[in-house]
Amino acid sequence: MKTEIVDVSETKKELKIEIDAAEVRAEYDRVSETYARQVSVPGFRKGHAPVSVIRTRFKNEIRGEVLQKLVPDAVNRALSESGLNVIGQPDVHLDTERLERLGQEPLSLHAHFEVLPEVELGQYRGLSAARRTRPVTDEMVEDVIRDLRENSAALLPVEGRGAAEGDTVTADFHGKILNPPEAEDIDVKDVDVVIGGEGVQPEFTEHLAGAREGDERTFTVNYPEDFTAQGLAGKEVEYTATVTSVRRKTLPDFDDEWARSLGEEIESVESLRGRVRENLTARSKYESEGRLRDELIRRLIESHRFEVPESLADHRADQMLRSAVTDMMRHGIDPRAQELDWEGMRATARERAADDLRASLLLERIADAEQIEVTDEEVDAELKALAEANRQSVEQVRAALTKQGGERSIAEGLRNRKALDLIVENAAVSEEEWREQEPPSRSVETETAEAETPSEEARGAGEEQG
Repeated sequence: MKTEIVDVSETKKELKIEIDAAEVRAEYDRVSETYARQVSVPGFRKGHAPVSVIRTRFKNEIRGEVLQKLVPDAVNRALSESGLNVIGQPDVHLDTERLERLGQEPLSLHAHFEVLPEVELGQYRGLSAARRTRPVTDEMVEDVIRDLRENSAALLPVEGRGAAEGDTVTADFHGKILNPPEAEDIDVKDVDVVIGGEGVQPEFTEHLAGAREGDERTFTVNYPEDFTAQGLAGKEVEYTATVTSVRRKTLPDFDDEWARSLGEEIESVESLRGRVRENLTARSKYESEGRLRDELIRRLIESHRFEVPESLADHRADQMLRSAVTDMMRHGIDPRAQELDWEGMRATARERAADDLRASLLLERIADAEQIEVTDEEVDAELKALAEANRQSVEQVRAALTKQGGERSIAEGLRNRKALDLIVENAAVSEEEWREQEPPSRSVETETAEAETPSEEARGAGEEQG
């Protein structure tokens, strides 16, 4: 067997193979003789038809079996001898002219396939980067405390008056879709509508203002064409609302008693402020570290530009787009109804996917160069952390990952993380002033650890209104 590998590019190769005529003839004879023994031909006793007749009558079947045996074996043998790190299955093409003379001369074929690039390491120690830490201000602390009070608020019944701005009206809604008239009716119960609330359609505020428990209100809503809720955009709906309660959000008193209700270690409003400041400071440091690591990865990629396999980059880009669509649906947005530049989004995702792959390959190469290893204890600790995050037992997580080959991925991810830790530890880091216009951090560990989340069920009519 003769083989030749042609370098099409860093990651694309062409394999040319010529299988010796003698090898082809031997397999052709073997398959032909098997057919001659096993098949029945009119005019001949089973097993006694001449091979020449068999080859004519079962030409396509014999040729198919010969190729099915010779071609995969030849390709696999040639790839194994090449020592290349092949991705996926090769795209194999045969020399069709010689197929008509199968068994009489050598069989020629060629296969196109992708490989991982050979990564030559340049500088990865001593990279320059800046650490910028967001300062924690008194205003930020008070914003968090205000949110905590909002979350602690109670909805108390309104007495002696109808619903006013800011009140929460709870009602059962029956909606009849007038346009198109053939659509099914909407029936939802116990829907909360905040009068004048952000995102509430104006018709709900207008017609539910002044309502009391037991009131019934009928009104029509014309949803705009760009309305985000699935199934309601551009429709005209007549609602009949039966009010079951009217309540007002009441904030707790801003005192030490309320502060103590938030946790055993909080004794007063002042200790709450201290705890909030500590948490904000810790978060700020975490974000700062993420941005620093991102910047170092960017600098590493900029100094190591190499081709990545198209199939891997396309697969990763598809994952990103599916995640974006899932996120839109989770927020009640129909991706089909949006005027989105999908071509531009895919190009952006493709570019980012390619850089993600470069980062992974570089970190793997650095881990090899530095002889970085991951212990079983470290993998077990990561499994425990995953189990706690997903509220499952370690055994459940391990079983799920074993089916997907995930334990190996965990070890590889930890190894890459150690490689990035080494880059950070050996970087020339300068401390610089925080710049508010900086984009949010998206660290490599965060990107590789993220998983797609199933979309939530479509929201009910009332949730869509709110």
